[in-house]
Amino acid sequence: MSKANTPKGKLVIIGGHEDKGLEGESITVGKRKDSKPHIEILGSLISKVPRAHHFIEIIATASAIPQQMEEMYKTAYKNAGFTDVGFIRIENEHEASDPSFLKRIDYCHAVFFTGGDQTRLTSTLNNTPVLKAIKKKYLEDEHFIVAGTSAGAMSIPNAIITGGVIMEALLKGDIHMGQGFDLMNSIIVDTHFIKRGRFARLAHAVALNPSLLGLGLGEDTALTISNGNETLCSGSGMVVVIDGLGISNTNITSVEGNSPIVMGNLKVHILAEGSKFLL
Repeated sequence: MSKANTPKGKLVIIGGHEDKGLEGESITVGKRKDSKPHIEILGSLISKVPRAHHFIEIIATASAIPQQMEEMYKTAYKNAGFTDVGFIRIENEHEASDPSFLKRIDYCHAVFFTGGDQTRLTSTLNNTPVLKAIKKKYLEDEHFIVAGTSAGAMSIPNAIITGGVIMEALLKGDIHMGQGFDLMNSIIVDTHFIKRGRFARLAHAVALNPSLLGLGLGEDTALTISNGNETLCSGSGMVVVIDGLGISNTNITSVEGNSPIVMGNLKVHILAEGSKFLL
C-alpha cells in the first residue's frame, strides 16, 4: 500500500458477542476473566484523542431489533464512561441520504456498526452518501474510528461472506459472496468463528479469493487495524488468519456437482491478545 493511499483512521473489528459490561451479555464458556470489554478497548482509543467531546454514532441497520440493540449499547457505553452516544437510524437508501446524518458523521469521532444481517446492512448502505462520508473520514481523519461487531465487522471489507452452508465437506455452491463497504480490499472477515465452527467456510472463501487474507475472529475478540494493514489482537479468544496465496493441488475451479473441494498448502496463523500481525 502506497503512503498516499494509506488510510489515516483506524478500524476495530469484533468477533461478536463481545463483553458489553452488562449482566447476561458476556461469554461464560472458556472466557478469561482478565479480558477487557471491547467497549472499554474502543473507549481507550477514543480517550487518547485530544478533543473536548468524544461522540460515538451507532448504526444498527443490520439488526432486526434495532431499538433494543440501541438501548443495550447506550447502557454499555454509559457504563464505560461515554455519555455522548447517538444513533443514526437508517432503514432504506433514502434515509442514508439525509443531510443531518452527514453532518453527524462529520462531527463524530467513531462510528459503530452493530451485529445482525450483513446483507441487510450492505444492501442498505452501499453507494449511499452516509457510507461515502464514513469512508472519506476514515481515509482522511487520523482520529476517526470505524468499528463493527459480528455482521458489522464482516461488512467492513470489499469482499464479504453473505451466507453459506457448513457441511462435513466443502462443496461447490456452499458459500455465497457479496459486496461489502470496501474500507479494506485485502481481507475477508468471518465472526463467531470458533463457536460456530466456521473454519471450512472461511477457507472456502479464501480459496475462491486467494489474494485475500481470511480473518476468523472468535467471540469476545477484536482486531484493531491501523495504517491500513497493522493489526493488534485483543480479547479473550483467538483470531485465525488463513493465507491462501500459496494454495496448490486444488480442484476449486473445476469441481462439479457434489464432488468435494480439496486444497493443499493452505497457511494458517493463530493470534491471541497482544499479537501483532502485518496484513
